[in-house]
Amino acid sequence: MLQISQSVKHAVLQRWRQGKFVSTWTPLATAFNAPPAKRINFTRDDVGLFRMQELRSAEGFYLLRENVEHSTQDLIAEATSSQRQRKMVDIFDELSDSLCKVADLAEFVRIAHPKSKYMQAAEQACISICGVVESLNTHKPLYQALSKVVHDGDLMPTTEVDRHVARLFLFDFEQCGIHLPEEERLRVVRLNDYILQLGQKFMNGAVQPTVLPRAAVPEHIRHYFPTAGDNIIITGLCTNASNVQMREAAYRLYLQPSDSQEDLLKDLLICRNELARSCGFQTYAHRALNGSTMERPELVREFIDELSEQLRPRADSDFALMTQMKRKESGQAKALVEIWDTPYFTTQLKRQSLEEQANEFLPYFSLGGCMEGLDNLLHSLYGVRLQNAEMEPGESWHSDIYKLAVVHESEGLLGYIYCDFFERSGKPNQDCHFTIQGGKRLPDGTYQLPIVVVMLGLAQPRWTGPTLLSPARLDNLFHEMGHAMHSMLARTEHQHVTGTRCATDFAEVPSVLMEYFASDPRVLRTFARHFQTHKPISEDMLQRLCASKHLFAASETQLQVFYSALDQVYHGDMAQGQHGANTTETLRAVQNRYYGLPYVENTAWQLRFSHLVGYGAKYYAYLISKTIASWIWQTYFEANPFNRQAGEKYRAEILAHGGAVPSRQLVANFLQREMTPRILADSLIHEIDMDESKIKQLIVSRN
Repeated sequence: MLQISQSVKHAVLQRWRQGKFVSTWTPLATAFNAPPAKRINFTRDDVGLFRMQELRSAEGFYLLRENVEHSTQDLIAEATSSQRQRKMVDIFDELSDSLCKVADLAEFVRIAHPKSKYMQAAEQACISICGVVESLNTHKPLYQALSKVVHDGDLMPTTEVDRHVARLFLFDFEQCGIHLPEEERLRVVRLNDYILQLGQKFMNGAVQPTVLPRAAVPEHIRHYFPTAGDNIIITGLCTNASNVQMREAAYRLYLQPSDSQEDLLKDLLICRNELARSCGFQTYAHRALNGSTMERPELVREFIDELSEQLRPRADSDFALMTQMKRKESGQAKALVEIWDTPYFTTQLKRQSLEEQANEFLPYFSLGGCMEGLDNLLHSLYGVRLQNAEMEPGESWHSDIYKLAVVHESEGLLGYIYCDFFERSGKPNQDCHFTIQGGKRLPDGTYQLPIVVVMLGLAQPRWTGPTLLSPARLDNLFHEMGHAMHSMLARTEHQHVTGTRCATDFAEVPSVLMEYFASDPRVLRTFARHFQTHKPISEDMLQRLCASKHLFAASETQLQVFYSALDQVYHGDMAQGQHGANTTETLRAVQNRYYGLPYVENTAWQLRFSHLVGYGAKYYAYLISKTIASWIWQTYFEANPFNRQAGEKYRAEILAHGGAVPSRQLVANFLQREMTPRILADSLIHEIDMDESKIKQLIVSRN
């Protein structure tokens, strides 16, 4: 294989070396700081996408579909046979593994592959696998075989993990109502279909611009927004606009009530409640939290209420400071901070008190430098290295993909991470993590290695210099790599519960914890240096950077508490007819109770809250994950973020298990304390108070 870009790359590197420095980047950093080399293959055969020979062409998806359909039938026959020789949970996990290998791969290719032929074939594969899953969900003999094992025990010896995973499979089965009388089961199927349609329509409506006749918009604010003929178009909230009238106008106009969105949301909540009650749950929130870290909505409500009570005076102090800033800026002695002002004044405080300049941190965070820092951190904590691996012809879906081999110093290869980091036409604009193949113990005792993709939307590197990351982009990189390492470091018997395949309100804990490392000066010092001069970031800049991430933390957390409480009420009390005639009345009541800034009349923010679809009754998951991550950080890593003993303990007692052990049990065992709402709230409040103290000390020292 010929690499046609080597001479060009060599010339650029020579020019860099002739400057003020001699490069001291590691091979990993060097690789990520240069554009991925485009290769022309003349001699070697394509190995297929992700080294799957079937995917040397898009038509290979048809073969994968056919193979999994055949293997599914074989496994059904084995599970329902009176001559069964394996544990039931092992058969179900193999069934799940074979389906996920095609479904997860196809879902990723469907949205990320640049060639339409691959995208279309992947989409057909997704549809086909959905059909297989739907047929499994109605297979009574298969369900009965599993149910008997769960309730009466297996004929083969099983472990507690086996029994836990079997119960998870049974719960997944029963979500589709297979255990119900036929008429009721069909009703559950119809409700699921209708809920899916309602969710899609609501999400589509949530992102549509507000279109108003010119006459309906006051003349003095029309010029803030684009026009189309006789209409004014408001495409979003102007949260960082310096003009207060523009911020207010955008908020009031973009968030105007919509009868169609209100009807969709109410129908969605009603149908979810009906679905939950049909399946034997008191509310949809009870159904959604079954098997979660918090276990039931009553505990979530206790946590939210406890945190809300402690946050209120702290958030009020934040709003008081914002009000002072607004009065000073506007010259109006009676001006009050409003809900549309908070992002703007957070940015202003960074500039005024911390003297943060736009893009001043960028040169110190080259992509290669950040990857080097991440590599060194992972080696310190877990004895793991990230090694840039050369890809075979046809292995990747685009020329700008990197492949990392995750190698442990004694265990050897743990898995592979494909890094799809750069923006390109047609690629989704989102930072996320995809599982392509889950890890699991194989019958011969070897381990099926996990394969994941980390997708970011970074600017392409240029020959004149590497991709540079803002502090927010750095946080996102560490966050998504936290998900990836959860998959890499897990060593579960079953792929159904490997890595991030755990409770929703626990899945974000490892990724949020990585953000704590990305915000610690001791960690940043190891890699934050100028991409041209290699001069380390100054101590002043470092302290300002870390402090800027925690400005107005109390009011921001209070906002998340409000969102979480609203989501719980919508999927609990309101669905039972206990809260308001419409979703806006409910919003008003919840906002007045949980947020320090008042509801704005004639607005309906919730009708653009698309998370209600994907995270119905689970929006609190971010808040609880943040709280648990904070607790873990304070207990094990705050004193020393490179503590190998703590890292090994964290891997062995948390990461290694994935979802094989109930997450509430994992956390309680690891932290040696019961997870009560009061203890959880106290942990987060302690962090907020400590960060506030550091910020005040820094501001005082600068004045």
